Amino acid sequence: MTQEELSQLGKTLWNIADQLRGAMNADDFRDYMLSFLFLRYLSDNYETAAKKELGRDYPATKEDDRRSSLAIWYAKNKKDVPDFEKQMRLKVHYVIEPPFLWSNVAEMARRQDNDLLGTLWKGFKYIEEKSFQSTFQGLFSEINLHSDKLGKTPKERNAKLCTIIQKIAEGIAKFSADTDILGDAYEYLLGQFAAGSGKKAGEFYTPQQISTILSEIVTLDSQEPTNGRKKKLKTILDFACGSGSLLLNVRRQMGPSGIGKIYGQEKNITTYNLARMNMLLHGVKDTEFEIFHGDSLLNDWPLLNEMNPAKKMQFDAVVANPPFSYRWEPNEALGEDFRFKNYGIAPKSAADFAFLLHGFHFLSDSGVMAIILPHGVLFRGGVEERIRTKLLKDNHIDTVIGLPANLFYSTGIPVCILVLKRCKKPDDVLFINASEHFEKGKRQNRLLPEHIDKIVHAYQFRKDEPRYSRRVPMDEIEKNGYNLNISRYVSTSIAEEEIDLAKVNAELKEIEKRAATAAKKHNAFLKELGLPPV
Repeated sequence: MTQEELSQLGKTLWNIADQLRGAMNADDFRDYMLSFLFLRYLSDNYETAAKKELGRDYPATKEDDRRSSLAIWYAKNKKDVPDFEKQMRLKVHYVIEPPFLWSNVAEMARRQDNDLLGTLWKGFKYIEEKSFQSTFQGLFSEINLHSDKLGKTPKERNAKLCTIIQKIAEGIAKFSADTDILGDAYEYLLGQFAAGSGKKAGEFYTPQQISTILSEIVTLDSQEPTNGRKKKLKTILDFACGSGSLLLNVRRQMGPSGIGKIYGQEKNITTYNLARMNMLLHGVKDTEFEIFHGDSLLNDWPLLNEMNPAKKMQFDAVVANPPFSYRWEPNEALGEDFRFKNYGIAPKSAADFAFLLHGFHFLSDSGVMAIILPHGVLFRGGVEERIRTKLLKDNHIDTVIGLPANLFYSTGIPVCILVLKRCKKPDDVLFINASEHFEKGKRQNRLLPEHIDKIVHAYQFRKDEPRYSRRVPMDEIEKNGYNLNISRYVSTSIAEEEIDLAKVNAELKEIEKRAATAAKKHNAFLKELGLPPV
């Protein structure tokens, strides 16, 4: 599918959302829209695989029988269903019974079937509890099929759902049936909903351009980035994963078989469900990822709470776009927390370094961590200065990248990317000042491919470039009190040309001399004409 077709599909679906959401705000309607796209993806993928497994289509024998081929086969071969479903679990890792497939749901919507609402409710429960080898409890928990916003009575709600599903089915039917495109359409809609959500967007969406920078950095060889991309990442973690787009971007860079397992954590229940759907919708099998609903600052994921250092989880890559300057309530017990005790606890006013230290604790010796943070972490004093100083003295901060302002939906402030490593060869810090390299937009500024390539190239080859990038030795950073304010080391301002005062003075005297000569000559002409001098 071309980029133009993808954009057209996204716009078609977005227009449907805009027309149909009625009394709902964009955030509420997002959950319905994306859930139906998700159901369509699972269904199409399953029916395509089932057709291959069964070897042929099973067409209806009656003209008015609009059941799917798979539904007809199920009805005729009940005794073979258990073996068939066992085989499908091996091939696509999940099963969906015919009544809950999108083809049946869309047909019910077309007929304005009064049982649509009930079928959807049962179908969502079935997918959560029985479809996959592992359960996905609460996957559709944010979709209230009994909401008054859909209608005051069950009949009105059923009719509204029929309209929504019919419109989506018609909108998608105009485009290729390739299931891969639905993942891209899902990402497009996430971006559109993020644009309409303002500050709330930061909870679930990292702009793709910034995701690409982080993804390309963590997939390069950690010790010798000039060697290019790693062949394999055994594990990757995003501890504030939102809708999972950043993790999926890393997977896109590595290829489907380039990552052993994806791990994510998300505090917001709605966003957590979006992330799980997003993984499955992009073809990541349920055995290839694990997303946990919980609070990373409290480290309440049992998988990461192993006290024995020999058994702790370690990740080849850690990426994150945590909430900026998040207010939190650290207690005394956290002072002894294995993540913070060697560095200190971030202040209540800003949990930025708490997020950073959480991710850094689980980074492997050969791993790379890239995290998006507000500029304040580079220069704020107090405990943040002490944490920053220790990270620098221990040679863990590899690169500081300054980005342009107004790239995010949720904030207009400029942000930075910190790249950290447990073991790094250079004993300097690379500073990249990309703050003036962007395309200005009406609402948000954008990084174009050439801007992204320039940042990644500067990181990969660690070269100095005037007014853009510079390797700064530790003694210079120490002289600056371990302040990492980017403009101290890489200024984008153009130095004014030095003025030679003696030369300027001589030029002024010469000008005065010429002016006096011209005045004398002028007055001579005036005298000849009998006029007074000036």
